[in-house]
Amino acid sequence: MKVVLLRVGIDSGSGGIQGPIFKDGSFEFVCIPDNKNIDSRTYGNSLDRNGQPLTRFFPANMRTRMASQSIHVDPEFSKFTYGDPTPPKARLRQLSKGDLLVFYAGLQGFDCAVDPGLYIVGYFEVEWAGKATDLSSDATQARFSENFHVRHLSVFAKQREDLVLVAGGAGSRLLKRAHLISCIGTDRNGTALKVLAPAMQLVFGNFGGKVSIQRSPPRWVDAAFAERAAAFVRALT
Repeated sequence: MKVVLLRVGIDSGSGGIQGPIFKDGSFEFVCIPDNKNIDSRTYGNSLDRNGQPLTRFFPANMRTRMASQSIHVDPEFSKFTYGDPTPPKARLRQLSKGDLLVFYAGLQGFDCAVDPGLYIVGYFEVEWAGKATDLSSDATQARFSENFHVRHLSVFAKQREDLVLVAGGAGSRLLKRAHLISCIGTDRNGTALKVLAPAMQLVFGNFGGKVSIQRSPPRWVDAAFAERAAAFVRALT
């Protein structure tokens, strides 16, 4: 089987904040902004798990502006779909049924003093993966209608030739509690950055020594660690 770690969600570089984590370990997954601003789903009309607008997680001086900001809903956890047309994600089309696509995101304490870190927030038990061109347009719309790249026909028409799509099946989930996988390390210049924590390297391996997960392409778990990694992720709640 194959296991892939993929960073998603709002962060300081795309959206201006980290996602919120709470003192009980629960969190809210917040997607990045839609830079085309064409989606009807906004931070003002989209609600968190407690039924409150997502704007509450932004600083007060940003809330009015972000209330009307469209959201790039991807991945989405209602129909469990993910899509991306860019070259760094192209290999995701090689995922097969039964593989795991594991999502991690940057989170920071909202009602508590928790420094920014990278956390596993959910995963797909892969049901199908491939290029949009592998499916008829009707089949794509039926399965991926909630995904940003398919929901908007103008976007889909422009991206279809390059668009990679992944559908999660039974067992896919957005976690209730986030699980920290990062610690602070340094790059070759001594600059601080988030890396896969040593304890997590025992689970996922070290990606050939490339342990930085702060700004990274999908991280494919070595086959020797895949079963261990899958069991670990599936045990999270």
